[in-house]
Amino acid sequence: MTATGPDAGAGNGTGTDGGAAAGTGRTAAAVVVGAGPAGPVSAVAGAGPAPTAFDAAERRIWAGRAAAYADSFAKLCAHPVPMLLDAAGVAAGTAVLDVGTGPGTVAAAAHGRGARVSAVDAEPGMVALAALALPGADVRPGALPDLPYDDASFDAVVANFVLNHVGRPGAAAAELCRLTRPGGRVALTIWSAAGSPGRALLGRAVEAAGARRPGHLPMLEGAFDFPRTEEGLAALLTAAGLTDVVCASVEWKHRTTREEWWGGAANGVAAIGQTVAGQPPGTIAEIRRHYDVLCGEFTEEDGSLALPHIALLAHGRRTAR
Repeated sequence: MTATGPDAGAGNGTGTDGGAAAGTGRTAAAVVVGAGPAGPVSAVAGAGPAPTAFDAAERRIWAGRAAAYADSFAKLCAHPVPMLLDAAGVAAGTAVLDVGTGPGTVAAAAHGRGARVSAVDAEPGMVALAALALPGADVRPGALPDLPYDDASFDAVVANFVLNHVGRPGAAAAELCRLTRPGGRVALTIWSAAGSPGRALLGRAVEAAGARRPGHLPMLEGAFDFPRTEEGLAALLTAAGLTDVVCASVEWKHRTTREEWWGGAANGVAAIGQTVAGQPPGTIAEIRRHYDVLCGEFTEEDGSLALPHIALLAHGRRTAR
C-alpha cells in the first residue's frame, strides 16, 4: 500500500513513506471524537474483500517505480513521520506494524526508537527497499484490506499516506484496527481535501499544457469514498472500531529542487507521474516549460523550492473489549 506525494489515485489526496524529513510545519487545532463502537469484527487473515478495480489500477501504477519514488516524492511524505509515531505511542519495546511502508522510512524511524518493527507493502520493489533499510526485520508483501497477520498482533499500527491508495478506505481502516491489540493505538496520515499550492504545482503545469488525464487512471467509487477532512477522517476511524479519535491538519513547506520534484513525475510516479509520462514527447516538453515558469512562485534565494503542503494526521485507540 504504497503512498505518494503530490496527488492520489482517487483524485483527492496522496503520499507514502519517504526519505529524510524536510521543511518546517505546524499542526492545527484537532477534531476530537469520543467513544466509538465496541470494536471491529474479528477477521481471519486472507478473508478480506476482493480487490476493486481501483486497487488493481494502483498495483499497475506502482509496479517497478519504487526507486523513482524513493528519490522524489518519498521525501515529501517523510515530514509527518515523527508526529505519526508519537501519535501511535511508539517507543522502545513497542510492537509496531508499518502498513504501506514504501522504502521503509517510517519503519526505520520506529526501529530507531527501539521498537520491534514489522512492515508490509503491496509493491514488491518497495518490500525490497524496506528490507534493505531494515536488515533482519519482518518485511512482507501484502495489500489492504487483507494483511497477512493474526488479530491483535501489534501494540501500534501506522499507515503513512496509504488510505489514499486503497479501493475501500473503510475496510482498510477496519483492518488496521483488527491487527491492533485491545488498548493499542492506530495512527495514519492522508492528504487533505483542502489542497495546497505545492501539491497543485505539477497539475497546474499539466493543465496549462492542455494535457489530459489518461483514461486508465483509477477513480475511487463514490460508495467507498469519504470526506478528506478532519471530521471525515475521524468519522471513518471511529466507524472502523477506534475510540478517542483525534484528527488534526499538519502544514509544512517541503524543501526540494526543481529537478528532484520533476523527476518523480517524469518517471511515472503516482497519478500525476502517469499523467505526465503518458503524454507524447512534445506535450511533455510543453508541461516542463510551464512547470519551470510556475516554479518561480516557490523558488528560494538559494534556488531550491519551498512547496506548501497540508495533510491530515489522525489517531485513536482500539477499544479494550
